[in-house]
Amino acid sequence: MGMERLRELTPIVKEALQNTARVANFFCLLHFTGAYMCTVAKLVGPSMLPTFNDGNLVLTERITTRSGKVGSGDVVLVRAPDDPSKVVAKRVKGVEGDVVSYLLDPSKTDELNTVVVPKGHIWIEGDNAHNSHDSRHFGPVPYALLHSRVFFVVWPPADFRSVGNKVLRF
Repeated sequence: MGMERLRELTPIVKEALQNTARVANFFCLLHFTGAYMCTVAKLVGPSMLPTFNDGNLVLTERITTRSGKVGSGDVVLVRAPDDPSKVVAKRVKGVEGDVVSYLLDPSKTDELNTVVVPKGHIWIEGDNAHNSHDSRHFGPVPYALLHSRVFFVVWPPADFRSVGNKVLRF
């Protein structure tokens, strides 16, 4: 009876192992895609108004950031230098070697400050200068904190569009 039962269970066990391998491969592909290629992110807060609304879902890609091809005007996700538990969306205003002029406090003064972005760093600012905590507060951001580049808004459907690298001037 034991050998006959084993023969009956063999195809079931074989099918279960094959299905387990398929599921494992799917999760490996999912992890690889999220870690090295692209991912979905939800934007929270007013710092990127009017370009993005609070709650927009965006697609981001990591190939550009890993290859060092991020440029001025790109919208990127960056680990916040002053709070590493947060990832923030900001626009790149300058890359290493660029001279960046910025308003110290746009709500109070028109006084400009100028800085040269050091090697291995980027200068980031929110599109809503009056309500953004960015490089004007914490300085140039090390390239190592760069997470990904935003390339598409996918939600809500009314905001569905690609995201270019147009530098906004206000």
